[in-house]
Amino acid sequence: MLTTVHSFDLTDGDNPYAALLQATDGNLYGSTAGGGTSDWGTVFKLDAGLKGIPPSILSFFPRFGRVRTVVVINGKNLEGATSVTFDGVNAKRFTVESSTQIRATVPEGAKTGKIGVTTPGGTATSEGTFRVF
Repeated sequence: MLTTVHSFDLTDGDNPYAALLQATDGNLYGSTAGGGTSDWGTVFKLDAGLKGIPPSILSFFPRFGRVRTVVVINGKNLEGATSVTFDGVNAKRFTVESSTQIRATVPEGAKTGKIGVTTPGGTATSEGTFRVF
């Protein structure tokens, strides 16, 4: 069954154009070819109740290190990560390299424990323990 969720009028866009894209926040985004201010088209968001896909941590390397050690975290669905933690302590410096890899710097105050990654889809916790010495 098909349900109309919105009918465009010229004020909010006209002639939806191209495919919808799902962002890491779970929303769908699209554009129109016309309408809107000055009739140049619009960008729109559709909240279809979709959540991001939950992340998982598969491995990390090295398995131990000091504060300021760079740790490579491998997993699935890591795109859009909003935080990385070492035993609950937020890493101030981390880079999402791809949907399967993050590089994070062990923060001041970190202790031996699990690594956590939070994305719009949820939070993953490592099975293994990162040892701080």
